[in-house]
Amino acid sequence: MDDVDRTSRLARDWVDEAIRRVEADANRSADTHLVPFPLPAFPAVDLYLKDESTHPTGSLKHRLARSLFLYALCNGEIAEGTTVIEASSGSTAVSEAYFARMLGLPFVAVMPRSTSEEKISLIEREGGRCHLVADPTSVYAEAARLAQATAGHYLDQFTYAERATDWRGNNNIAESIFEQMRLERFPVPRWIVVGAGTGGTSATIGRYLRLRRYDTSLAVVDPEGSAFFPGWRDGDELTTGSASRIEGIGRPRVEPSFLPGVVDRMIVVPDAASIAMVRAVEPILGRRVGASTGTNLWGALKIAAELRAGGQAGSIVTLLCDGGERYANTYFDDDWLAAQGFQIAAHRDAVASLLELR
Repeated sequence: MDDVDRTSRLARDWVDEAIRRVEADANRSADTHLVPFPLPAFPAVDLYLKDESTHPTGSLKHRLARSLFLYALCNGEIAEGTTVIEASSGSTAVSEAYFARMLGLPFVAVMPRSTSEEKISLIEREGGRCHLVADPTSVYAEAARLAQATAGHYLDQFTYAERATDWRGNNNIAESIFEQMRLERFPVPRWIVVGAGTGGTSATIGRYLRLRRYDTSLAVVDPEGSAFFPGWRDGDELTTGSASRIEGIGRPRVEPSFLPGVVDRMIVVPDAASIAMVRAVEPILGRRVGASTGTNLWGALKIAAELRAGGQAGSIVTLLCDGGERYANTYFDDDWLAAQGFQIAAHRDAVASLLELR
């Protein structure tokens, strides 16, 4: 064996070991729970939360990070010593930093300066470095620049989320939902409700629904100012230039991984409504959840109200994306809300009415 062959074999051995480690992480992790959510005002509608906060890195993005690393490793884009870079508002970067540390690789997250201190701390705790930018729309270009400057690899979640995940099965989130619903009162949901950050989750679920021919519709909820809803409505790949105030979902542009053709309906949710929702459900769940979960629940309750008004029965599944402990100084801080101009009182009353809290 000449030196070139030996070098190639050593490189391949490193990748083989890296893939084994990533797959071992999945193998030793139990599936996330499907939690019934009480809806006394809707006796014919069952609502469930797929609790993605129980992943090792605490959010839905753990699935995505694992898929992105496997995709890059199998494509020959990550090797021993490669600096891994991502443009992320937080949770994806937390999960990617976890996998980078597992493989002994340096990791850099490019993110807006507005990202919560809690998420920055979580990334740094996992061994990652945060590179903050003032303009949220510049994160893509800055991540690509850093990758070139370091001879590293830009994971680019917004482009590769929909193709890195095996939407046909392999215990993806859609397959897991339907397996866990199998013994419920209404085993085939009428609706699955999710937000869009990269668009990868809605792409995976929407494709899976079609592949398995389920009579289930997919609704995507979108925060204020995000480009996804107007892009879906008008068929445009537009850019709004507005940063989402609901971390993890909503984007200033229609991302390449967002597949509008698999989405049956979109619902725009006021930011204040998302926050009012998480405040209201804290005593019900006995825990805090992030604002993106509030967005999901607002959309799910809107659909539940429509089913009730039409005399229809069925189930709805949505996602609990991450825990609220990451937002103690933002969404759960009254002073922060006031400084940001959030007015949640009216929405709080609407939520309380729907949940029969008063």
